[in-house]
Amino acid sequence: MSNQLEHGPIRTARADALLASVGERGVLRSFYDADVGSDLMQDADGVSEAKEMAARMRSASEPVLDLAAGTGRLTFPFLTLGFEVTALELSTAMVAALRRQLEDEPADLRGRCTVVQGDMSAFALDQRFGAVVISYGSINLLDDAGRRGLYASVREHLEPGGQFLISMANTSRSDSLERDQELSGRSGRRYVLHVRRSPAEAIQDITVYPADDTSDPFVVCTSRLRLLEPHQVGRELEQAGFDVMEPASFRSAGGSGRHDALLLEASLRSDPS
Repeated sequence: MSNQLEHGPIRTARADALLASVGERGVLRSFYDADVGSDLMQDADGVSEAKEMAARMRSASEPVLDLAAGTGRLTFPFLTLGFEVTALELSTAMVAALRRQLEDEPADLRGRCTVVQGDMSAFALDQRFGAVVISYGSINLLDDAGRRGLYASVREHLEPGGQFLISMANTSRSDSLERDQELSGRSGRRYVLHVRRSPAEAIQDITVYPADDTSDPFVVCTSRLRLLEPHQVGRELEQAGFDVMEPASFRSAGGSGRHDALLLEASLRSDPS
């Protein structure tokens, strides 16, 4: 999902406290390179998000590049809608989970999907696409240099007139600085998701761990997201040679009826200067 994988798991304050409490049972892993991440992300619903994106695309006959595809949150809805999809993902665990899921799909759907292991901030594919998409929150994994690399790579892979579609959190809503939420994975295992926002540092630390405190091993998974404002990303896209539409709000799968997400739509500027 990001270059976080290259540097090992993030040390969060909650992770350090948990690992100290469980002793030798404790294992620290990156969320995106662990079975826990695959278990939770396979159950994520990207149907409404994919439909929002598809409604803005020129044609279902043009191929889609799904960046930071994970276990296929957007990949499978786009395939179901009839698109040809290339799913690019950095995590070995996520790629393996995505390929396992594809094996259970009909031959027609499998034939329209290509899975590539690669970094969304630096990739080179021998193909151009009618649309490049990034699922909710994934761009927040990248630092400034990573986002510049992302924009440059997308520029090299978009067809003329193609669209670059990015889902982001609607930051107009007020989130608490720290929260816990219990989740169930596709396997039925229960987890606790701890989120701690640090606006002064413009980061959000994620810690996921077993709801059963007797688990052995007790696997603690972490990730760190940048707190990005949609207008900041829009400004960066314009500087990178894109024309950017006004963001459109929509309700994500976990939005509880609120329009808690924004969709940024950009296209290549004919004169990038």
